[in-house]
Amino acid sequence: MADKSNHKAKVRERILDEAAAALRAAGTEGLSVAGLMKRAGLTHGGFYAHFENRDDLVAHAIGRMFQDSAGMLARFLGEKPDLDGLVDHYLSEQAMRRHDRGCPLPWLAGEAPRMPHAARERFQQGIGAMTGAIAAALEKQGKDRGRAAHLASSAVAEMVGALALARALGDGDQALATLAAARASVKDRLSA
Repeated sequence: MADKSNHKAKVRERILDEAAAALRAAGTEGLSVAGLMKRAGLTHGGFYAHFENRDDLVAHAIGRMFQDSAGMLARFLGEKPDLDGLVDHYLSEQAMRRHDRGCPLPWLAGEAPRMPHAARERFQQGIGAMTGAIAAALEKQGKDRGRAAHLASSAVAEMVGALALARALGDGDQALATLAAARASVKDRLSA
């Protein structure tokens, strides 16, 4: 029995991995259950053994995307927070060019208001997790709780916005200049 439940869990993980990749590539409107199951090498009918419906899948896939990005936050904001390192990584040319991984905020921020309720909740939880992690790191550096929360919220907004705009601008100098300006601005603000 354990083998059967283990297999089901692995299949669900494969579906979520494919769904997260599809959301990054085409957004919520571009996510087709039939296409997703085909990419995962599974039948369309098997989908309902794992998810109630498409909206349930979208919510869980968004949760998976944030689960994937939690490791990045832990790496930079763990016991010895490295806020500059986080900002440099988040607003790097590599992050801009990676369309298959990374934080879901820049990918889905424009779609969030139109997402199903459960998906919006997962999205808001993801924003809260990132903002909270940065605020906690700022508190470790001696900032009071209110100031840390304010700075963290502002930093997340600028980082997400800058990465989204840089991706929209393409691979040219203007995109790289947008990232560089945001890196300098956020790092300066967080260290003040």
